[in-house]
Amino acid sequence: MVWCSRVLHRKYGNFVDNLRLYVRGGSGGMGLPRLGGQGGKGGDVWVVAKDGMTLKKIKDKYPQKRFVAGVGTNSGIRALKGDKGQDCEVYAPAGISVTTDDGKVIGELNQDGERVLVGQGGCGGSFATGFLPRKGQARQIRLDLKLIADVGLVGFPNAGKSSLLSLLSHARPQIASYPFTTLRPEIGKIMFEDYKQISVADLPGLIEGAHVNRGMGHKFLKHVERTKQLLFVVDLSGFQLSYKTPFRTAFEAVQLLMKELELYKEELMSKPALLAVNKMDLPDAEEKLKELVEQLQRPQDFAHLFPEGVVPRCTVHFNHIVPVSASSGYGIQELKKCIRNSLDEQATSQNEKDHREKLQELHKMKRTTEKSCRNFTAQVLPKL
Repeated sequence: MVWCSRVLHRKYGNFVDNLRLYVRGGSGGMGLPRLGGQGGKGGDVWVVAKDGMTLKKIKDKYPQKRFVAGVGTNSGIRALKGDKGQDCEVYAPAGISVTTDDGKVIGELNQDGERVLVGQGGCGGSFATGFLPRKGQARQIRLDLKLIADVGLVGFPNAGKSSLLSLLSHARPQIASYPFTTLRPEIGKIMFEDYKQISVADLPGLIEGAHVNRGMGHKFLKHVERTKQLLFVVDLSGFQLSYKTPFRTAFEAVQLLMKELELYKEELMSKPALLAVNKMDLPDAEEKLKELVEQLQRPQDFAHLFPEGVVPRCTVHFNHIVPVSASSGYGIQELKKCIRNSLDEQATSQNEKDHREKLQELHKMKRTTEKSCRNFTAQVLPKL
């Protein structure tokens, strides 16, 4: 039994998506009262995004998880102005949200090279401080990783998400016939003939109540926030987690997934979404698919099937509904095509939106300039 637990730890313990660190800015240097010299400022602590870094690497390299910047040099006869202490840089992966222990967001790192100041150095001794230095800022911070991917797979356990990812990309997630085989996020790349790459994240399966952190709860849902689009995956034949839980049809599964996303963060409902209906190789699949599509077109007609409070207030509109079979490979190429088209449409729409915003800003600047010119003319010309 002990041996089994050690094996599981080795297998799933390599992924770290939350890390708590102690940071302290450097203290300032001593001032020199008799000559009015000013001590150097203490160094700062920065969290810097760097490609190839993971939270696991930080944890392994710095087991104490303490980061302290250098002390500012004292003022002296040869150098009245002390030098600043050496900064301390903590390299972290992109996709990090830096927060305090109480959850206040300090900053976010979304691209390589971005940095966030987390520990400010103390000022050096000067006339204003009686030539005594100040200590640097010290606190506990949290690095919270939220995966950045183009598409995030959303579904209940054993819906076939991992199997789909292995067919869509070169990723090799663990696949089995029992629920919760995905215990950590997996990211794969869809490669196209024109060398376009699309990243797809396979995330741990949801269960009812995930919004209040049941099951993998928040460990799953937080990763959905930074994906550009959502790919819902449902089992056409329905889903039942265990004999203690009710059986859910494919339509009920879709509605419950929407409700969990809505309860966790309503903004997720506005993300573009696709629906992959898996296990089309089963008997009567075409009839069940037709029934599902009809239900999705008129969800309000089937609200009576759910207990009060389970029906989502607003529903997700699917850009594409694609029938697939992860076991036979049916529909996989069509799904790749739909994912590509949906992302391209989103990019085009975003570019048009950015263009409109820039035009509006230019028009606003033009109106402001014209108004300033009229005011100048009205005030200055009569005096001439």
